[in-house]
Amino acid sequence: MQLQELNNRFTEANTQLLLCIACLNPSNSFNAFNKEKLIEMTNLYPNDFTPLDLMVLDNQLETYIMDMRFDDQFLLVKDIGSLVEKMVQSRKEILYPLVFKLLKLALVLPVATAGVERSFSAMAIIKNRLRNRIGDQWMNDILIAYIEKEILDCINNDVIIQFFQNMKNRRYKL
Repeated sequence: MQLQELNNRFTEANTQLLLCIACLNPSNSFNAFNKEKLIEMTNLYPNDFTPLDLMVLDNQLETYIMDMRFDDQFLLVKDIGSLVEKMVQSRKEILYPLVFKLLKLALVLPVATAGVERSFSAMAIIKNRLRNRIGDQWMNDILIAYIEKEILDCINNDVIIQFFQNMKNRRYKL
């Protein structure tokens, strides 16, 4: 039942992407590393990797994994975030820019996904049966107000009221 729920929730491309990202896991001396899967990951990001990049990446991945497995400062790294930090500290992101790009894409994915999920959740709350015919601009304005409510809570209501009263007074003077 759980497997069916996962299959319903994740498309084949999503599952493939997660399997490719898992190959970047540094734990157990990069035990999950799989060069073919990582090259396959670049197919999911065609705008980020040129054909020349793919040729260079193949060689870069070979060198990268040997370097990481024999470098003592990477032995205790347990997750991708720590791996990226350690690479920047040791300046290895300069040696392996394409591998570093793969790592950045792996780290950005959850943040981007969470932002999209948050927006769709807000849309589901705002766009209900009563507001089904809402215009695009009005919908965007309401969604921004709903999603960024923490920022809007900091604005004093008296300031907003005064702003609109001043607009009304100027309109009558014209």
